[in-house]
Amino acid sequence: MHARFAIIFLLLSMLPAAPSLYASQNAPPEDLARLIDQALSGNPNLKVSASHVVTLHKRAEQAGSLEDPMLMLKIQNGIVTDPLSFTRDSMTQKVIGISQQFPYFGKRSLQKEVAAREADAYHFAHEERRVELIRMVKEAYYQLFFTDRSLAIVDKNIGVMESFITLAQTKYSVGQGAQQDIFKAQLERSKMLDMRITLRQQRKSLEIALNSLLYRPATTPVGQIPDFGIGAAPPAAERLLVLAEEGRPALNSLRLQVEKAKGEFALAQKDFYPDFNVSFEYMQRQRAMGSDGADMYSLGVTFNLPVRKQRREAKLAESSSEITMASEELNAQRNTVATGIADLLTQMERRRQLVELYKTGIIPQAEQSLESAAIGYRVNKVDFLTLLDSRVTLFNYEREYYDSLADYQMKKAQLEALVGKELE
Repeated sequence: MHARFAIIFLLLSMLPAAPSLYASQNAPPEDLARLIDQALSGNPNLKVSASHVVTLHKRAEQAGSLEDPMLMLKIQNGIVTDPLSFTRDSMTQKVIGISQQFPYFGKRSLQKEVAAREADAYHFAHEERRVELIRMVKEAYYQLFFTDRSLAIVDKNIGVMESFITLAQTKYSVGQGAQQDIFKAQLERSKMLDMRITLRQQRKSLEIALNSLLYRPATTPVGQIPDFGIGAAPPAAERLLVLAEEGRPALNSLRLQVEKAKGEFALAQKDFYPDFNVSFEYMQRQRAMGSDGADMYSLGVTFNLPVRKQRREAKLAESSSEITMASEELNAQRNTVATGIADLLTQMERRRQLVELYKTGIIPQAEQSLESAAIGYRVNKVDFLTLLDSRVTLFNYEREYYDSLADYQMKKAQLEALVGKELE
C-alpha cells in the first residue's frame, strides 16, 4: 500500500505548475497591448494633462498679440455755464480719438516664444506621464503573472504535501515511520495554506491597482496572464543613452525649460527700453466768435521712462538664475538616466542568467534530486526530512524562476520608461 502512495506523490511532485485558478474564470486572457491602450485612453489624470497642453498652446497664441486699442470720446473746452453749447467759444470741441500701445521692438516675438516654449515643455511633461503610466501598467501586469504562477505552484505543493501526509501515516501504521514525520508534513502543508491566503490577497490588491490605472471599477475581473519569454537582449548602454536623448520626454521638457528661461532673460533685457503709445485725436468745432470753426487734430507719441533700474536688474538676475537652475536640472536628469540605464542593464543581465540557469540546470537537477529522495524513502534508505527538504527546495526554485522571469520584464519596463521608447 505504501508503495502505491509513493508512486502517487512522486507523480504529483513532478507535475508542472498549472495556471492559477484565482484569475476570473469568465475573464479572457489579458493582452498587455490592449491594457495599455485602455489606460492611455481612459486615465483621467492623463486627460487633465492633455487639456492643459491645449490651454497653454492657446495661451501662447495670445502672447504675441497687441493690446486692444483705446477709443476716446470727449468734449473739450466746454463752457461750464452752458455745457452743451458749441458756438459760444471757438475752442469748444467735440473730440474722438484712438490710441494703441506698442511694446519695444522684439518684445512681442519674445513673449510669444516664451509662452510657446512653456506649452511645448508641458507637452513633453504630458508625454512623460504617458510613459510612466505605461510603466505602471506593465509592472502590475508582470506582478500578476508572478502571483498567478506562485499560486499554481502552491496549489501543486499542497497536493504533494497531502500525499506526503498520507504516505507518512501509512508507514507509521505499519511500524516503518515515525509520527514526527506526519507532523512535519502537516506543518509544511499549513505553511503552504498560509502562503496561499497571502497570495490570494496580493492578487486582489494587484487587480485593484491595475483597474485603477485603467480607470475602471475596482471589482472588474482580471484574467489569466499568458506565458512569455525573455525576448531579445536590450541594446548597449551607449545606444540607450542616444535613444534617451532623442526620445525621453522628461529630457525634452527640461531642454525646453532652458530655452524658455533664456527667452525670459532676453525679455528682461528688453525691459530696459521703453514701450510706446501712439494716439490720434480728431476735434470738431463750430463757428464762433468770428472763427471759421475749422476742425483740428492731434497726433502724439508717449512712452514710459525705464528709470527704475533696481527692479529691472533684479528681474534680469532672476531670469539668469532660472537659466542656471533649468540647465542643472537637465544635467541632473541626464545623470539619473545614465546611472539608471547602467544599473538596470546589470540587474536584467543577472535575471537573464538566472532564468536560463533555473530552466536548464537548477530545476531539472532539483527534480532529479526529489525523484531520487522519493525512491530512497520508499525503500527506507532516505529519511522523511531529506524527502521533505527536496520538495521544499524544488518549490523555492520554481518560484524563484518565475520571480526572475517577471522581474526581468519589470526591469525592462523601467528601462523603457527611462529611455522613453519601446525596446522591441
